[in-house]
Amino acid sequence: MIVVDNMMKHNYQKQDKAWVISRLSIKCNLVVTIFLLFTGSAMAAMTDEVKQIQFLWDEVNYMADGEAKEKAFEKLVEQANQATLVNHNLPEALVWQGIVYSSYAGVKGGLGALGLAKKARKAYQAAIAMDGSVLNGSAYTSLGVLYYKVPGWPLGFGSDKKAEQYLLKGLALNPNGIDANYFYAEYLYEETDRLEDSFKYLLKAEQSKDRPQRPRADAGRREEIKALKQRIKQDLAD
Repeated sequence: MIVVDNMMKHNYQKQDKAWVISRLSIKCNLVVTIFLLFTGSAMAAMTDEVKQIQFLWDEVNYMADGEAKEKAFEKLVEQANQATLVNHNLPEALVWQGIVYSSYAGVKGGLGALGLAKKARKAYQAAIAMDGSVLNGSAYTSLGVLYYKVPGWPLGFGSDKKAEQYLLKGLALNPNGIDANYFYAEYLYEETDRLEDSFKYLLKAEQSKDRPQRPRADAGRREEIKALKQRIKQDLAD
């Protein structure tokens, strides 16, 4: 649910403050990486309040970048928090709260983005504590994305090891899902040298079925799949 390209590890202690802020903004640019795969049963499990957050997120996420988009996400955070309060026993609400926080972190950027990413992590962890299989394992997948997008120590909590663990848990629960496969493919491409494996999971994501309730999300995801395929093909050819 969630948006960074070509992340690399750096020694942040040796960098000046302006450079660190710039990298954190890129690392926490999670806007377009957090898309969730919802089947009919998963949609039925969501309350009207949570479905409204999903609908609004789809709309806000595709706005043009700029101040209006940031303000829209700021408002959506408030609505997601309210939906979580109203539906405090529903892990679905917590997952979407995490998605909104992650997306807002990406739009906001800078050092303030890390605090939002931490709130997203807390929401995903709470959802998993209630029901790790919620929304076809999307809490695991989304948490895995956070761990490889956010900078590692000493600046952030990022961890490639934890990222892969959570991404694989999400895949186990949703082996044919477009997002579970795409995000693992992206992780393999950005954080490892396993290009062939990345391409394999990308093809599996490409072959997944469209989600009737998420046409805009599916269109965006398939464009990202296409772009990543081209990058992998080019790297393999070099």
